[in-house]
Amino acid sequence: MDLTTPALLFPAISLLLLAYTNRFLVLAQLIRQLKQMDTEEDHALIARQISMLRKRIVLTKRMQAFGVLSFLMCTVSMFLLFLGSELPGAVAFGISLVLLSLSLLYSFYEIQLSTNAINVELANFEARKEASAQTERQ
Repeated sequence: MDLTTPALLFPAISLLLLAYTNRFLVLAQLIRQLKQMDTEEDHALIARQISMLRKRIVLTKRMQAFGVLSFLMCTVSMFLLFLGSELPGAVAFGISLVLLSLSLLYSFYEIQLSTNAINVELANFEARKEASAQTERQ
């Protein structure tokens, strides 16, 4: 293994961390929006959303942590390979790949929760639309 192998991960991990940061910013924006729509009729919806948002924030934090650790181990791997320590460099690169895989698994799970949160919003929208239609019929 040479120095260029772990170097190939640098752009991928950097883009992944950028995507994770964007997901975190979207979560922060959603939380701010929920705060603004806090009314009596929306308490049940908000309670469901808050639960999902808390889980998603924890998952995003873990995604970012494992991504950063992966990036760090990739750097350590490159440094060790630069010093001529091939076996420790290869081990560090392997650890980097495992950490990156964990980060991606957390990302996958967070996407599942995100989809569930969207379904909660859609169900609420459909219920309001149905209630509005029934009111109009009466």
